[in-house]
Amino acid sequence: MWIDAEPVYAAILEHPFLTGLTEGSLPPDRFGYYVAQDAHYLRGYARALAVVAAKAPTHAAIGMLARHAAGTVDVELALHGTLLPQLGLDPAELDRVAVSPTTLSYTSYLLATVHGGSFAEGLAAVLPCYWIYARVGAALLERGSPDSRYQRWIDTYAGEEFAAVVAEVLALADLVGADLSSVEERRASEHFAVTARYEWMFWDAAWRAESWPAFTRP
Repeated sequence: MWIDAEPVYAAILEHPFLTGLTEGSLPPDRFGYYVAQDAHYLRGYARALAVVAAKAPTHAAIGMLARHAAGTVDVELALHGTLLPQLGLDPAELDRVAVSPTTLSYTSYLLATVHGGSFAEGLAAVLPCYWIYARVGAALLERGSPDSRYQRWIDTYAGEEFAAVVAEVLALADLVGADLSSVEERRASEHFAVTARYEWMFWDAAWRAESWPAFTRP
């Protein structure tokens, strides 16, 4: 699955949002937009992980994915609680920030897949958020950032703790994938490919400060 996602990953590393992070040239309002949307996204992602955990074939996998769902809420939203004030945003006012079209589309796809698909399909759908962020974090750590806010974000996803979490999920994916039929493997790979593209779209939406179309009465 990663081989198929390599072009998406390469495009992510070259995206102006991420090059702006490491150069320190990314406008703070774009980063603030990203952090706010990420908080909205993580609420849906935590729910998706909980559903995948409920469908897991072993007690060990259930426990691991349930812990990850809780960690998404506790750890990553705590990071947002620190970054949002530094960007001039009040965490208490987060609910008033509109969920962007891409955020809603991505979370809706995740939730539809984990509820309607098999365990393997759901696991494949949530996997790019783990795997791509770990690879991006490691790549950006080599570049660094002169902006302390951006460096803090990079350090979070390049850290050993997050790497260990991702390694657990990849080991589970390899274990589950070994027993899939060709049809099941194709379906899982298709979901992985879709959500990998959504990862690029999420950063691109922040770069463009994406908003919903406005309509007026004729």
